[in-house]
Amino acid sequence: MEFLYEYGLFLAKAITLVAALGAVLVLIMLTTTRHRPERGELRLTHMSEELDALKHHLKEELLDKAAFKAYEKAQKAEAKARDKGDVPPKPRTFVVNFHGSLDAHEVASLREEITAILTVAEKEDEVLLMVESGGGMVHGYGLASSQLDRLRQAGIPLSVCIDKVAASGGYMMACVAERIYAAPFAIVGSIGVVAQLPNFNRLLKKHDIDYEQHTAGDFKRTLTLFGENTEEGRQKFRQELEETHELFKAFVGKYRPELDLTKVATGEHWYGQQALALGLVDEIATSDDLILKKSADRNLIKVQYQMRKKLTDKIAHSASTTVSALINRLVEKDRGL
Repeated sequence: MEFLYEYGLFLAKAITLVAALGAVLVLIMLTTTRHRPERGELRLTHMSEELDALKHHLKEELLDKAAFKAYEKAQKAEAKARDKGDVPPKPRTFVVNFHGSLDAHEVASLREEITAILTVAEKEDEVLLMVESGGGMVHGYGLASSQLDRLRQAGIPLSVCIDKVAASGGYMMACVAERIYAAPFAIVGSIGVVAQLPNFNRLLKKHDIDYEQHTAGDFKRTLTLFGENTEEGRQKFRQELEETHELFKAFVGKYRPELDLTKVATGEHWYGQQALALGLVDEIATSDDLILKKSADRNLIKVQYQMRKKLTDKIAHSASTTVSALINRLVEKDRGL
């Protein structure tokens, strides 16, 4: 019994020591992560090579031995000619994806991707951007659009493809391109501005809660969540929305002067086929169509800048994934799947 007691005491001390060391290490990692500037890494994916590997595999499966042997011989001859310099290298198409959120924080990666492309792009190269966004904050999407304009200023052709949605701020980005492609049922347009907020002033008054707000400047605050809004403040707020809308229209008109803004800048959205008829897009096509078409005579390189996730973000993501998986299992079990 005395041995078990001593052993139990030793085990408890060991566990306590390990837990304490673990806590110190986690604290050090969190502190280091907190003070270290956010950095990421640039990843290049040679999409042409992936497509060639897929084609090679399918040829091997579908062709008879003689035909496949002839195909391989032709491929080797072509590669040998390229190595000797007899065949000029294909121009490059840099492929970039932008999946935008409301605050357009993805612009942090976009600016790195655009900068990387600008450092190596030559006059024969081009950029294909796949945009998917329903819009959001004006300043965020304004910055994203300015990043794309850097390509135009450098003389690098820019095309944009909309597979699902490029509305409002998403279309603000798309219109910078020389050519816009859209899937038949992609949502396009929504050239307008919207703002909405609740007001809890009557609720506060009902519960005898006072709210004070002090400003310097007549229109430092126009509308407020908790104070009593005035008609003067509402008018000023509407005026600011109209001014923003005029800036939006002028921006679109700068890049697509042929558009009838009185018809398309109403805040409405349209599907791809309708957008084509209105001049909002130039051609109906999906990104898959474009990539396969361009792969015939261009080298496709996907450019992706990924921000490094903090330890806390990784833990939160892992926990979220685990909880989602458990919920899905319970739902499936309940449904008898």
